[in-house]
Amino acid sequence: MIYQTTCLYLLAATLGALPMASALGQSFPNKPMRLILPYPPGGGSDTIARPFARKMAENTGQQVVIDNRGGAGGNIGMETAARAAPDGYTFVMGLTAQLAVNPGLYQKLPYDPIRDFEPVTLLANGAYLLVAHPSLPAGTMKDVIAISKKRPNEILYASSGNGSGAHLATELLNTITGIKLKHVPYKGGGPALVDTLSGQTQLLFATPIASAGYVEAGRLRAIAVSTTKRISSMPNVPTVAESGVPGYDSGVWYGMLAPKGTPREIVTRLNEEFRKVLNDPGIRNFLTKSGVDPEGSTPDELGKYMRSEIAKWTKVIKTANITLD
Repeated sequence: MIYQTTCLYLLAATLGALPMASALGQSFPNKPMRLILPYPPGGGSDTIARPFARKMAENTGQQVVIDNRGGAGGNIGMETAARAAPDGYTFVMGLTAQLAVNPGLYQKLPYDPIRDFEPVTLLANGAYLLVAHPSLPAGTMKDVIAISKKRPNEILYASSGNGSGAHLATELLNTITGIKLKHVPYKGGGPALVDTLSGQTQLLFATPIASAGYVEAGRLRAIAVSTTKRISSMPNVPTVAESGVPGYDSGVWYGMLAPKGTPREIVTRLNEEFRKVLNDPGIRNFLTKSGVDPEGSTPDELGKYMRSEIAKWTKVIKTANITLD
């Protein structure tokens, strides 16, 4: 009898909680929200986040405040977000670096992208464009591989620094193909592009928005796109994977996360709102013109993707023995 009474009590309590959970999601948001960016103002992530935040504010009727917390490879912003109240009113837009690369790059990371956050949605994916100086007699990915195998550690590739996206994209290529391209790190993407244009270095994984003009002018040669899909602005340039390196995939992806412990109902509502913004024609057009493909995913899909990306880049970092300056 006591057992039956207890079961009935628990059932009633559970059923009674369901309308409250539903109401929690329906009433959210009812005050301004904060979007943390782990980069300073004016950069690529900031440029993408601001119109996104404006559209979300328009849709929800609540202000979305951008909070730039740059520094330490994005670690400062991520730590700030991890320590925020898990009420759904603070979320963070992390990039590949913070969500997949830094766990393998830093010995002491002040946050854990899996342990400290609730994944919300994969926002977008951006590709790198592998470009070559015309002095390198290579017009295709197969040419690059063939030349590099004949001349190991002689072909120089530039990057914006140790552990940067361009660095890791090339080391992934080295790992999969077995070639040995020699790394020349710079303090930023600008100087890396300048020296590739001058022929001081022969190869560079650059952003399409920064390098497309030089390709059109004939000062650089487009070899391949780093992601699994061709980019709409350069449809005739094949991907690395379809150019003889199956399984290759590298780029800049953007994920939205909330602090760990944010109620599932709120995570679901945030997911709905973010995907609503991503489906807006104006936002999609803006992202595409910026060289970024809008995505949208479930929280579980993002979580799975993050785990696979962490495993992939940690392996690349260890294989290439990449360390920070």
